[in-house]
Amino acid sequence: MALSSRALSRLAGPAGRLSVHANAPAVKFTTTSCPSAIVARSRIRATTLPRQFTRSYADAPPTKKPRRIRNTIKWTWRFTYLSLLAGVGYVIYDGYQDRHPEEQFVPDPEKKTLVILGTGWGSVALLKKLDTANYNVIVISPRNYFLFTPLLPSCTTGNIEHRSIMEPVRQILRHKKAAVKFYEAEATHIDVEKKVVKITDNSDIKGKVHETEVPYDMLVIGVGAENATFGIPGVREHSCFLKEIRDAQAIRTKIMDCVETAAFKDQAPEEVDRLLHMVVVGGGPTGVEFAGELRDFFDEDIQKLIPDIAPRFKVTLIEALPNVLPMFSKQLIEYTESTFKEEHINIMTKTMVKKVTDKTVEAEVTGPDGKKSTVTIPYGLLVWATGNTIRPLVKDLMAQIPAQKDSRRGLAVNEYLVVQGARDIWAVGDCAVAGYAPTAQVASQEGAFLARLFNNMAKTEALEQRIRELSSTLNLQPGDTAAKTQEIEDLEKQLRRIKDVKPFHYSHQGSLAYIGSEKAVADVAWLNGNVASGGKLTYLFWRSAYLSMCFSTRNRVLVALDWVKAKVYGRDVSRE
Repeated sequence: MALSSRALSRLAGPAGRLSVHANAPAVKFTTTSCPSAIVARSRIRATTLPRQFTRSYADAPPTKKPRRIRNTIKWTWRFTYLSLLAGVGYVIYDGYQDRHPEEQFVPDPEKKTLVILGTGWGSVALLKKLDTANYNVIVISPRNYFLFTPLLPSCTTGNIEHRSIMEPVRQILRHKKAAVKFYEAEATHIDVEKKVVKITDNSDIKGKVHETEVPYDMLVIGVGAENATFGIPGVREHSCFLKEIRDAQAIRTKIMDCVETAAFKDQAPEEVDRLLHMVVVGGGPTGVEFAGELRDFFDEDIQKLIPDIAPRFKVTLIEALPNVLPMFSKQLIEYTESTFKEEHINIMTKTMVKKVTDKTVEAEVTGPDGKKSTVTIPYGLLVWATGNTIRPLVKDLMAQIPAQKDSRRGLAVNEYLVVQGARDIWAVGDCAVAGYAPTAQVASQEGAFLARLFNNMAKTEALEQRIRELSSTLNLQPGDTAAKTQEIEDLEKQLRRIKDVKPFHYSHQGSLAYIGSEKAVADVAWLNGNVASGGKLTYLFWRSAYLSMCFSTRNRVLVALDWVKAKVYGRDVSRE
């Protein structure tokens, strides 16, 4: 406006000078000496200049702060608490379903009796998918629970409570449509000719009847295997096994015994070194995972509570083969060995245990040059985590079947898991020789296969019975021939589809192992090949995989809570 005023004042001349006041009314300018074009041009400039200022502000509005991060946090928070609410709701609903199962019906006593021996991976997988309405099912086992064995090494150090990986068998059977009988007993003899199983009650409390016989029409043997000592003197007397819950409890007690004894007043240094030397025999997943869990236990808990003796703690892993984890790829084996070296876990490969005493292990070591030497290893705890052998029940059954005389590792079965040389007897799991490694993954797939096979067999028998009934009354009554003929054709089509049962084929999903320091290795099948990985992220995958493999939601919740509890408060170092 100042520029416009000066321009007009120059045009008006001395006679037309203006004096502008703030409150003065608008003044109408008239000039006689200035051309009209110049005045018009000045007016246009005076009116357009404020527009330019306004346009400049409109073209560059004040920038607003981005809200993308704020919205992301908001929606992430909403998704998180909604997921938590949904998870809690599902857990509550699942618990209600467990506590309030549907009513069961008693199956027809005229149907065949199916007896299942054992409550391991194979037997439970069979029970999980079997339609119990088709048979009179009887389960016999000396333990009334299913044990999730992959997490058993974690129980030895208190990282997981043992009841978190146990699922009561009666809880499993209660959720079947038809009632299933369960006897907590040990099968001691199978009479193939009479088709009966002799069972014995081995519990501490016995009734007047503690031995009896159970007849069967169909028999599934899933009793597993025992720990193999290979005839080495002193192994069974002085070492701890890692196969059952009582084994994990015994190891846990002995670990704390060694620690407290080593911390005893005036204990000799060499005795402290012996007591705190933990020896693990077996370089498979069980031995490797136990060694890793043991090292974590001392580094994360014992060292903080008893720092005086913590530096003397030592773990040694003995393996007869050239390397540990032979079922994994070479790069994962090397990664495991390097990780153990960082964790100060000593690996002794090509080492054969020859004798075990109450305080030492005598072993034969093969050096790089092929020369053999004998070493004596003092120990406080010895855990034997290698080898399986057949149980007395299986050995007795094999003696009754001539076709099994050349079998050494268990009951040889055909492609449908039928025991060779026997009729109406199947075998699954570690007690069966099907051409695959004796692992939980194999046993689980074998049990699921038998469930499909038995369900198809029941459907087949029902359809064949119906076809026989229709055929026996065909053309006896006028007017129903066409309908019966059509029904027979439909039933025969269903029968042809059901009878197409392919032989058992194992599908390897991969191998996992925890190696300590929150690291794991995984060799997982992917498409037409394998994916090998190791490290911290693999450890999270290991945990999520094992958590999803737990039998029930109850097990998953308890295991997850145990992990959180151990992370927040540490492992319990109580002796009992």
